[in-house]
Amino acid sequence: MAKISINKDWCKGCGICIDFCPVKVFIRDIDGKPVVKNEDKCTGCMLCSLRCPDFAIEVEVNKNEHKQ
Repeated sequence: MAKISINKDWCKGCGICIDFCPVKVFIRDIDGKPVVKNEDKCTGCMLCSLRCPDFAIEVEVNKNEHKQ
């Protein structure tokens, strides 16, 4: 499983992470910024982190975990 961290101070709420997430891990909060809702569904694709123009998302993938 992956651990997702969002730096709310850096995030401007553009929604790119929400749009690019293939498994819909994020929802928007009242300010329009992403909130991790379904972290257990995260596949560790890193699209949210790679596409974030503010470098506000960090995805930590457990490489020792094996999917069956």
